[in-house]
Amino acid sequence: MRVSRKTDYALRALFTLVDHFGGVPIPIRELARRNDAPKRFLEQIMLALKSQGWVDSTAGIRGGYFLAKNPSKITMGEVVRHFDGISVTGYVRCSQESVCRFRRVFFNARNYVADIMDKATLADVAKGLPLSTQEVSTGFIGGEGI
Repeated sequence: MRVSRKTDYALRALFTLVDHFGGVPIPIRELARRNDAPKRFLEQIMLALKSQGWVDSTAGIRGGYFLAKNPSKITMGEVVRHFDGISVTGYVRCSQESVCRFRRVFFNARNYVADIMDKATLADVAKGLPLSTQEVSTGFIGGEGI
C-alpha cells in the first residue's frame, strides 16, 4: 500500500510524539530531524494534525508539539483518510459496472484494509516492531509482490 509523502511524514511525526506521550513538547526542528522530513513541509502537516485535535503545541524556548489526544484514541485509518482522502464510502461509477466481475475483489480488499487501519490505534501500532526486508518478500514469488 502506498500513501502520500504528506501522510508518511504525518505518521512519522505522530509516532515520534507517541514515544514521548506525556513528556515535554518536541520542537518542530527536532521532529523534522528525527523523521528525515523537510521542516517547512512538516510545519504544514503539524498544523493539519493540530486542526484535527490530534496534536497541540506550546510556544517559547521549551515549546514544541505534543499529542493532544491519547494515542489509543487515534487510528491510522483516521490519519490516512484525512491526508489522502481515501474513503470507505466513496463511490466512483464505472462504465463497465454492470458486467465487471473483478471490481468486487478490489472492493473487498479496500474494505479489509480500511477495517485493519481503523482498528490500528497509534498506541497499539507503537508497541510493534519495524517490518524487516525478509518479511516484505515472504510469501511472494520472487519477492515482487502484486
